[in-house]
Amino acid sequence: MYSLGSESLIKQAREIQEPELRKFYGRLVKLLQLKELGHETVDSLHRLHLILSANKYARTLPSDLRQKLLSLLSSPAEQLQVLSSAVLRETAPSSGEELNNIQENVSQLNTHVAALLVSQARSRTDLSSLCARLVHGLEGRPSDGPTRSLTFTLPVLHSILRLRPESLTEEHVTILSKKLVDWLRYASTVQGGGASSGGFFTGPRSRQPLPTAELDGSVSGDFFTVLCVGQGFTEDQWMNVYSFSMLRRWLLTYHSVSSGNSTMDADDRSEVDGSVVSMVSATSSSSRLLPPKERLREKAFQYCQRLIEQCDRKAQKKSDTELQKACMVEAVCILDCVCVEDPSMVFRTFPSIKALFGRLSSDLSYARVLLPIAQFYLNHGEMAAVDCECVWKLVFGRFPAELFNDPFLAHELLRFLRQNLDSLRLRAPQFTRFLPNLLKFLAWDSPAVVDDFVDLLPSLVTEETAVEMLHTLLDLPCLSAALVLQLRSMSLPISESSSRGLLSLDTFRNPAFRGLFLFLLRVETGSGHTIDRLSTLHDLLAEAADWPRVVRCAQVVPVLLHIYFNTIVTVAEEKLLAHLILVMLERSGLLLAIPTYSREIHRVFSCHLLRLCKLRPSLVVDQSHVLLEFAGTTANVYSKEEVYTHVVWVLGEYLSASSDSRCSVELITSCFETLEAVLFEITSSAPPPGTVCPAPKVITTLMSALAKLASRSHDLIPRVSLFFSKLRTAARSGSVAWCADEDDLVFIVTRGEELWSLLKAPGVAQSVLTPPPHVLTPRWHRDTNLAMPLQLRVLTRLTHSQ
Repeated sequence: MYSLGSESLIKQAREIQEPELRKFYGRLVKLLQLKELGHETVDSLHRLHLILSANKYARTLPSDLRQKLLSLLSSPAEQLQVLSSAVLRETAPSSGEELNNIQENVSQLNTHVAALLVSQARSRTDLSSLCARLVHGLEGRPSDGPTRSLTFTLPVLHSILRLRPESLTEEHVTILSKKLVDWLRYASTVQGGGASSGGFFTGPRSRQPLPTAELDGSVSGDFFTVLCVGQGFTEDQWMNVYSFSMLRRWLLTYHSVSSGNSTMDADDRSEVDGSVVSMVSATSSSSRLLPPKERLREKAFQYCQRLIEQCDRKAQKKSDTELQKACMVEAVCILDCVCVEDPSMVFRTFPSIKALFGRLSSDLSYARVLLPIAQFYLNHGEMAAVDCECVWKLVFGRFPAELFNDPFLAHELLRFLRQNLDSLRLRAPQFTRFLPNLLKFLAWDSPAVVDDFVDLLPSLVTEETAVEMLHTLLDLPCLSAALVLQLRSMSLPISESSSRGLLSLDTFRNPAFRGLFLFLLRVETGSGHTIDRLSTLHDLLAEAADWPRVVRCAQVVPVLLHIYFNTIVTVAEEKLLAHLILVMLERSGLLLAIPTYSREIHRVFSCHLLRLCKLRPSLVVDQSHVLLEFAGTTANVYSKEEVYTHVVWVLGEYLSASSDSRCSVELITSCFETLEAVLFEITSSAPPPGTVCPAPKVITTLMSALAKLASRSHDLIPRVSLFFSKLRTAARSGSVAWCADEDDLVFIVTRGEELWSLLKAPGVAQSVLTPPPHVLTPRWHRDTNLAMPLQLRVLTRLTHSQ
């Protein structure tokens, strides 16, 4: 939302008339002709940018104004460069000739000019032309012109590489790979003569050049890297930094280049025989014999090994320690790319990666560095025949257990899981054991990570963990409360809106209940369950029902349950599905007392109970004892209305010989008597104190189920007919205690009379209430042996005719 002042300015910019706009153009041209451009010029450029960006369609500027703006792109004042580039990007695309004129002046190239050129390139040809000029500009020697433009070339190429990597040709790849090798490996090791132009470290001018230093203060004993410090930097040292920053992107995407010109790379490859390349790559002393891409990989390997060695030094500043961590992340990622490209490098790289893991694994402050190391183990551990179990216990065990409240780690770890699901299933299938641990991220900050778990959950559902996963998802709000208590018990600050004392904190510390909380905070699956003591746990956490974090967590559980059930029907056998029905019925009354939470969970259970029984009707006979026990408990009518209604409907719909040949008359009679007793009880007395009258839907569903069962066993028809008769008589005598609304009572009685009328003709009743499968799924419109398709075609012609 814009402020009122901003909306007013935007409205004025949109409503400006053409004559006024032409006058404004003229005034701006006159201002740009002055030798010194002051605040009035800057304000006018701001206004012009607002006018152009506030309109839907791009405008075309007068040629004289456009030329003035183009000249500002090379202004020494960066503010004018930014404004002119922003204004030109809002206009209609430049002509091809104009773009060429800008490109030819490579010495004046900067990031703002590049942004204009990239945004207004009309085709891949334009971008390829720009790439060609930039890449060939890198080959120029210092005497060919100012070298300052090189510092802007790599960022521009990096942007193009990210957007349209196919704009580069093989010739460009070869040239740039060679230049990257030179900048990475052979940059000067002497500090710049003057102060740095900005960036990592700046300082006063030094009178005579000094060698660069390490972060611990010692003199650099090897080639220059991004972790070398000094009071100033030379041009090639800045190019070293830029090269390192784009190296990973380059290694990942230079295969996407156009194959339009591959002669140079082919010539370079012809210098060395393929069998010799693998031998030469084993030693860095012969790397000059390698083709450009292989040589770049070799130098990238050396550079990253040097960075890892530098990160072992104790930095003198805290900010430099953070820089070391960032460089370790990037170095390990680059080494991973190098080994993916050339598997023979794995054996040279793994010792340093293994040593780095051993050094950092005990310090969780390096968790974000250890994730790329885990990626390296996942990609190459099998080839190197390395045991990775300790890595997975750290990443999936300690990280979520101890750092669940770190939002950056949560994001990166879940992204690691999403991006590597297939590899993890193949090489580290044990990661599914850590599901309770991974769910701590969700329990702690549900809104931030729910999208990740929507993607991950289907892959985590297995037959072995299905039942425990269902319990864990239902207990997710309890886990959220337990995590809050865990941090509070350690006196760690938590950003909660309520600062009052927590009674449950004493319970959390009480040894008598420690086992319950340890189960909630477990790391792996298969460590028992708390079904017998869940009610106790919910009582202990009663005050957590209104904590914002717990409420937000409860809101995502129904979404995840839908995903869980949608997945389980595709992987589970009938025995497991039968057990899940039992769990749903048990857990429908064992939920943390959060407002609306139970109602939402009951709605999910009801939906998927119908789906499971429709998919496997035999489940109703298999679990008939459990279903009848649930349906025969009158209290469920009032406390679990949604689930109860659907259980009754399932019994009436699928407890028949047509759905399962094992369904006997005795089973139908037993079910009838159970439902009859409940219906008689709730329609013959007032509801228990503290409850409301049962919903009409519950009563009509019970009546329909009784009618269906009676239509399958005709001996039961007199009993259900007698009930319908008594119901009509009771309704005519006046109001009843079990129905507070007169309209609802009329609806119930009308439904009873309809069913009673059907049962007077048992054959018709069975056809209507229990139709055969061919009636439920008719194919009349497809069966050519019937007259229905012909009739439909005739009716279609009649309705479409004039």
